[in-house]
Amino acid sequence: MTETLHTSQHAADHTPDHTADRTTDRTTAIAADRATAPTVAGIRTAIAPVLAELAATARRREGTRDYPFEQVRALADARLVSLGIPAEDGGAGGTLREVVEVIIDLARADSNVAQALRASFLTANQVTTRRDLPHRQRSVERLLRGDLFAGTGNERTGGASGSVSTTVRRDGNGTGHVLNGTKYYSTGGLYADWFGGTAVDENGDTVHFTVPTGREGVELVDDFDAVGQRLTASGSTRLTDVRVTDDELTRTDRATLPNPWLGTFAQIYLASIQAGIAAAALDDAIWFGREKARPIKHSTADRSTDDPYVRQAVGRIAARAHAARSSVVVAAETLHRLRHTPAHEVRAAGADAAVTVAQAQYVAIESAFEAAELLFDVGGGSATSREYAFDRHWRNARTVANHNPRDWKAAVVGAYHLTGEEPPITGLF
Repeated sequence: MTETLHTSQHAADHTPDHTADRTTDRTTAIAADRATAPTVAGIRTAIAPVLAELAATARRREGTRDYPFEQVRALADARLVSLGIPAEDGGAGGTLREVVEVIIDLARADSNVAQALRASFLTANQVTTRRDLPHRQRSVERLLRGDLFAGTGNERTGGASGSVSTTVRRDGNGTGHVLNGTKYYSTGGLYADWFGGTAVDENGDTVHFTVPTGREGVELVDDFDAVGQRLTASGSTRLTDVRVTDDELTRTDRATLPNPWLGTFAQIYLASIQAGIAAAALDDAIWFGREKARPIKHSTADRSTDDPYVRQAVGRIAARAHAARSSVVVAAETLHRLRHTPAHEVRAAGADAAVTVAQAQYVAIESAFEAAELLFDVGGGSATSREYAFDRHWRNARTVANHNPRDWKAAVVGAYHLTGEEPPITGLF
């Protein structure tokens, strides 16, 4: 596949720029809107036509590798990622269940876009759940003005346990730092205003950095070549002598936190995408069964909608979509209750929530796989036409599932129930 290199200048053709004027415009707009702060219902209303457009064009765009830059910007301008951020901070508020329900619906329209916005929602969740988060107010302001985030710690160095080769070193003048390295699977990078990741400093300590995607030395590369989720803007990010200031670096010792399972929301986000994919397969099954499918020659029905086996296939797909959504919603409610858990119970409740989310992930993955497979039982050979691109549902579900193998999830869940062993604190639970 030919790489499309997005340097800071080229990327600006597609993503919002980082000029003072643009930032001032957004900040002014937020200030003007304070009298009519965003709400969950208001955001749902605002994004409804965008989701409809994404759903209507997803099949075509995948075939032409056409990124929906305008639609993603419309979602950001509708302040989508303010969902869950407390109203007192200027956000839309809402429970975690309401947040994941919107994510499911977004993935139902286009799972690529849902995946691309994951880092932005993760940032919103961090400012919501951690009042002590370094530079919290700055992150809130960026989110509320419609900025989007991308980030990853992933590298292709061959090391185990997420080893990091990207370096951050003091510059010769001692006035800042210089960042060098390459990150892979930078989900949402082509859409983002900010890129975050991990690097190793002179002492061998791992630190987190956040820099503007438009900064000199940041190159966003469109080289993601997975079988599915092809338009998630998940290419490489090359960092060459990128200037970093002290306040753009943070350090977190996960082991000292009352609840060390900081990755639980990230995992329920992935499960929500799977639930959305299952729902999208159901949408296509219903449409194809009604509008395109014809009964096989030995069918007892004159119309496919009356064929008992077509009905059974659609019914099974519907059950799988329902199971995926339900398991994710229940897990979201469990995770939301953690926010109100007394300090002395937080660790135990955090482990339980991480396991509950892992269970939901397993159900959502299996459900998306089966829903995507059963879709082909709704029609004959015509269902395999590339015109319909029905295979994208399985390919997308398979690609999302490979982020964190479900067998590991099941084994951790089993250990927890059998022996009380806590989940790993790697960030994947």
